[in-house]
Amino acid sequence: MKGIRQWHRYYLPATLLLLLVVLSVLNEHFLTVANFRNVLYQASVLAIVSIGMTFVIIGGGFDLSVGSLLALAGSLAALVMSEVSFAVGLLGGLLTGILFGLANGLLVSKLLVSPFIATLGTLVVARGLALAITGGATVATVPEEFAYLGTGTVAGVPIAVLVTAAAFLVMLVLLRFTPFGLKVYAVGGNREAARLAGIKVDRVVTATYVISGLLAAMGGLIVAARVRSGQPTVGVFMELFAIAAVVLGGASLRGGEGGLGGTILGVLLIGFLQNGLNLLDVHSYWQQVVVGVVFIGAASLEVLRQRT
Repeated sequence: MKGIRQWHRYYLPATLLLLLVVLSVLNEHFLTVANFRNVLYQASVLAIVSIGMTFVIIGGGFDLSVGSLLALAGSLAALVMSEVSFAVGLLGGLLTGILFGLANGLLVSKLLVSPFIATLGTLVVARGLALAITGGATVATVPEEFAYLGTGTVAGVPIAVLVTAAAFLVMLVLLRFTPFGLKVYAVGGNREAARLAGIKVDRVVTATYVISGLLAAMGGLIVAARVRSGQPTVGVFMELFAIAAVVLGGASLRGGEGGLGGTILGVLLIGFLQNGLNLLDVHSYWQQVVVGVVFIGAASLEVLRQRT
């Protein structure tokens, strides 16, 4: 059972490497710079959302609202940009994520609503608002400078990947090298002990949801910029992919365990798997089956970790 505990340190990188080797043998186009860049580009949004989810899960909760919030933030930003200005739309999208994250955090920490119920409720609210403000239609008019966020490159590297890398570095420092990060681990590990140690548990829990909401909104802005429109129907199942990536990366749904390095490896495993299935021309229906098996595997790892 000790090997299960070391999954994210040893077996996850080995599994990812094995997947790369197998896919490179099965398809000659897989092991190319262009394809790897494409995978990083496609996985950038999941990575950003999963980074935020990592904070929430380490803190002892989880956030089901991120997919709907992604759609709402992107749709609202595109709508405001088309009617007002680029800057106001960008700020509005990010502020939407912060406000929903704050609402989730207060529901869980102050009203003691279970994370499942609280974030399931905001999932429905955010999706409903996204459909309401757009009338269920695509917002097709966005500024060119906004579209550049999703499609532009710097020295051949997509801006979306650079934004993801910047978010990762900032959040890594916050989680691993600041008192706040230590408090997140403490709260997730034993909430009552953290309270007795003088940690303001409610504030820490709320802050993790705010971070998750902000990063989900950032992901929504990138998606909207990438497709040059606000689409209220995007982000379906994003929360499940993010939770799977975090758990695959070694986090425990009980809280107190995990890290951003493992989360990124989990994201890459999912990203390369989807990319490989596409290159192998596997039908989308069967792709869902395979990804579902990965989710089950992530859940099984979590169960085995709890037994050790």
